[in-house]
Amino acid sequence: MHFLDTLNPEQREAVLHVNGPLLILAGAGSGKTKVITSRIAYLVGDGHARPGEVLAVTFTNKAAEEMRARVETLLGEDCSRMWVSTFHALCARLLRREAPAIGLSRDFVIYDSSDQLTVVKQALKELQIDDSFVQPRAALSRISHAKNRMESPEQMTASAGWNRRDEHIARVYAKYLAVLKESSALDFDDLLLETVDLFEQSAAVRQKYSEQFRFVMVDEYQDTNRPQYMLIRRISELYRNLCVVGDPDQSIYKWRGADLRNILDFEQDF
Repeated sequence: MHFLDTLNPEQREAVLHVNGPLLILAGAGSGKTKVITSRIAYLVGDGHARPGEVLAVTFTNKAAEEMRARVETLLGEDCSRMWVSTFHALCARLLRREAPAIGLSRDFVIYDSSDQLTVVKQALKELQIDDSFVQPRAALSRISHAKNRMESPEQMTASAGWNRRDEHIARVYAKYLAVLKESSALDFDDLLLETVDLFEQSAAVRQKYSEQFRFVMVDEYQDTNRPQYMLIRRISELYRNLCVVGDPDQSIYKWRGADLRNILDFEQDF
């Protein structure tokens, strides 16, 4: 555990905290990644958890790979059984295993942004909506924002009021959902939504993974949206060993439905 000597007193306190929820508020350059990776290495190296019982989630593939590589260096062993990934990769992995529990095929395809755009353009054409009045990219962005807030096409229609553009986008949204369902396809937002649905609907799945993951860590927690919050809350509900790291002053995903209340209300929630 030589790496513990490289930590300052506050970092060390966070790393050595084992049981119960932990909120780490840390600004840029204060060694957040160092604390998370050291804590994972400590939990596994000191025998509190096996590698497969640790889940660490972040927002980019680069951050996830860096986190895994650092933990392997600290422990001096292979950490391939450890679940270190982005939210979307985690959800895709869970759905490939458990999708039938919510009537979804394991062989679903994942639509990228160009596939999504094709579906939106086709919907505009079929609904005879002029794409100069509702631009395809703007409609897609609005649909994504609605999904991140867990808002249905019906709710979008209800909140549109007298706004004709929003009314049209709500119709496109409904069509978009129907096409994806027919094609057995999910977009990136659906990966989250379907996994939340999986954990809400299937008690067996919920129990399986909340028992497996004794320790859950989330980086950049200030950037989580509602589906991500609900998923993490479900996964960590048994042991409640949830450690979140973030800085409310650094939220950069407001446009993607990031909800600052997730970090501000952490103490109340956990």
